[in-house]
Amino acid sequence: MTSAPPPEELDPDALKAVTHPLRRRILGVLSAGPATATKLAQALGENTGATSYHLRELARFGFVEDVPELARGKERWWRTRRRDIRWPRRSEQSAESRTLFDDMQRQGFEEDLEKLNRFAEKRDELPGDWPDALLFSRGATWLTEQELQQLWQDYMELFRRYWRTEDDRSPEARRVLVRWLAFPDPGEQP
Repeated sequence: MTSAPPPEELDPDALKAVTHPLRRRILGVLSAGPATATKLAQALGENTGATSYHLRELARFGFVEDVPELARGKERWWRTRRRDIRWPRRSEQSAESRTLFDDMQRQGFEEDLEKLNRFAEKRDELPGDWPDALLFSRGATWLTEQELQQLWQDYMELFRRYWRTEDDRSPEARRVLVRWLAFPDPGEQP
């Protein structure tokens, strides 16, 4: 089993690089498997020059990498680079970084909701027990800031235990989207 990479905190320049809308879309396509700039351009309705440029920018910040074993001639294949990315605490971010991060989070929630809706529409077409694979829990509890941080660390430790790369998965495994969200109740005053 491949172990999860160590956590990395990214700087504001990397945040700016990854929040570009086309780069986010490129990463979304690559998350399903390697592709060339040409294949990405076709999938995203873009031109190859644009996807090539943005792939190089993503590579510069370590979000994607070459897949040399798939290359043929001048054809260059790319894949996402497995990373455990952590962003600086909000209180440590500049105003520009906060704006970028807020926009990235908003886009991420919209993308996740769209994927959840697509799953709901197609789930009965899935084989075996996969239609039952929407695991959901919703709850509330009372925590201090320190306890909330510990809950996050405990969750990340559990997630990292199940981390797999595409090369390290079993043949029956499917790519499963896992999301974790916790925030103070905005209607509750301390």
